[in-house]
Amino acid sequence: MQEDYASFEQLNAEILAISVEDPTIGEHVSRLLDLQYPVLSDQDHRVTDLYGVYNLLGDSLATPSVFLIDLDGIVSWEYVGQDSRDRPSNAMILEQLRSLLASG
Repeated sequence: MQEDYASFEQLNAEILAISVEDPTIGEHVSRLLDLQYPVLSDQDHRVTDLYGVYNLLGDSLATPSVFLIDLDGIVSWEYVGQDSRDRPSNAMILEQLRSLLASG
């Protein structure tokens, strides 16, 4: 998402990455990739459990997922990967975001 961050910003969208790993790992990845958005830690799995994406593959990780959440806190669109490599393209996410903004 980093490579299209400006496109997300133009749509007034905020990106938050969530990891179930130790916060120092997220900080390291953020620095290594020079991410412009935060990587938050969910070591106790509260958020990933709430969204139903923790340990789906029996690997004690959060399944790669994207949730578009509107200003009222409503999940307007979601993509939950079927395996650790299954992720939506940035183009797909931006298309969904534009569609939601146009309809709302």
